[in-house]
Amino acid sequence: MTGPAQPRSCLARAHHTPVDVEAEKRDGWRRHGILVVAEDDRRLTWPERALVRQLGARLYGGRGEAGHG
Repeated sequence: MTGPAQPRSCLARAHHTPVDVEAEKRDGWRRHGILVVAEDDRRLTWPERALVRQLGARLYGGRGEAGHG
């Protein structure tokens, strides 16, 4: 015997399941060569964080500026 059927709703498709952000970033790198890294990621050394800031500024402009690129 089974329990009661779950209610059905047209909103069921909109139900959001949690995403493992680190797994998504890892998958993006491994499958597509896309790197997503926060400039203040504590796993990086100070020079590595500085490089991330420089790359971000070069590709997309400064943090307070309107989008360039």
